[in-house]
Amino acid sequence: MSESGHSQPGMYGQGRRRRRRRGDRDVGPPGQNLSGPSRDRDYQPRERRDGSEDPPGPLIQKTPIILAKPPGERAKPSQNTPVSGAPVLEKPIMLMKARDDGGKPGTPTESAAQSSGPPSKIEREGQRPTQPVYQIQNRGMSASASSGALDPMVGQSKLLPPEKMKHSIKLVDDQMNWCDSAMEYLRDQTDMLVVGVIGLQGTGKSTIMSLLSANTPEEDQRSFVFRPQTQEIKERGGNQSTGIDFFITQERVIFLDTQPMLSPSILDHLINNDRKLPPEYNLPHTYVEMQSLQIAAFLFTVCHVVIVVQDWFTDLNLYRFLQTAEMLKPSTPSASHDSTGSSGSDDGAEYYPHIVFLQNKARRDDFCPRNLKNMHMVVDKLMAHSHLKYKGTLSMLDCNIFPGLGQDYLTTEVNMFLLPVQENDGEDNLTKAGSGTYPLFSLLPGYRGHPAFSTMVSKLRSQILAMPRCQLSHTILTEKNWFHYAARIWDGVKKSSALSEYSRLLC
Repeated sequence: MSESGHSQPGMYGQGRRRRRRRGDRDVGPPGQNLSGPSRDRDYQPRERRDGSEDPPGPLIQKTPIILAKPPGERAKPSQNTPVSGAPVLEKPIMLMKARDDGGKPGTPTESAAQSSGPPSKIEREGQRPTQPVYQIQNRGMSASASSGALDPMVGQSKLLPPEKMKHSIKLVDDQMNWCDSAMEYLRDQTDMLVVGVIGLQGTGKSTIMSLLSANTPEEDQRSFVFRPQTQEIKERGGNQSTGIDFFITQERVIFLDTQPMLSPSILDHLINNDRKLPPEYNLPHTYVEMQSLQIAAFLFTVCHVVIVVQDWFTDLNLYRFLQTAEMLKPSTPSASHDSTGSSGSDDGAEYYPHIVFLQNKARRDDFCPRNLKNMHMVVDKLMAHSHLKYKGTLSMLDCNIFPGLGQDYLTTEVNMFLLPVQENDGEDNLTKAGSGTYPLFSLLPGYRGHPAFSTMVSKLRSQILAMPRCQLSHTILTEKNWFHYAARIWDGVKKSSALSEYSRLLC
């Protein structure tokens, strides 16, 4: 105010206000007001949450707009801003949502989160879990995200070993009907081997399959997984096995034991018990032969290895039966497989298993190298026109059974193996060598001309388990898929038009 009482121009006008504001910025710390103490009491400058200071005057009206955002977003907006312009916390929020929705790795939500750049500083400081934590939780909780917490028994059951079989079960019953009881022992894995066996009655098929699968020669035969013939059944000329029996080992090897081919005891049972035949068969012997052909054609389609057991050398009717079953086997598409050792030309469209000719109860003369060579030559000539893989995958010369013979001794070597008669302690004592002159020789066993029976069984098992595992169909089958595939093949064999036509020719 001037002495005349009139205010000087510009004292309290816009010019005065501008000079004061420049003075506030140029001199003194923030908060000092040069107008006097009354102005300081009326207005106290407030600090923002980001560390800056509100300017005095009417500009403090912008403060509510700034405080509308959370403090965390306002903390470091300019230090680590993504190039794409997306918010910093968008990635963990999206990952949380993907976990709750049961998302799996590779979903669009998680892919977008992974492509948004490196983890933010907030995650590095430990305020939120990192991305791998969400991924692990997604994998563990995806199956039960909708139902709640994960049941520990579900995960534990997947780690349990497969159930061990103690005895064989029926795959095909005596009425030639398919059984589903074997499904519970199978798993969803592809590393398996299927071994079947065929042979005439009383040749020892069930005993051999038990020794190859789970038993030893020293065990009681009544505890074998495939029950052999009892003494009573042998005396009345009966058969023990009916249909097809199933057994799978812990090494995932499936063994299929069958009823005897062309069995006279089954024919006698049909005739004497007046069993009704199916309408498509008129004579009992036709029905028995067609049953045998159906089983053999089925094994030729679903097995990697088929063992043909004989107890003497040799029956020409058995080879004729094998060729007939090969002719009537159902056509199955197959991918390219190893044709090494197969005789004849492989057309690439049909699957044929490996055949092993097993001479059971072989005598000592059968192990003579000259006789062994003649046996291989005869089988090779009988199977010359067959597509079955009967050569090149099993050899007795590789087992060190004949250490004095070279690898080229058998020029026409086929898949043949000889098993001697199973020795007993009483019979072994009768063959003791030397008595009287050289008493020490009586402590030695007699000359047998071949290794012990248990040694031969062990070598045969090693050879069988090392057989090539060709692809059975155009796709790779798991154990469960094989079971369904075998069920379809068995149904197709029973309804085969080729087998029906062949049965009408037999009448």
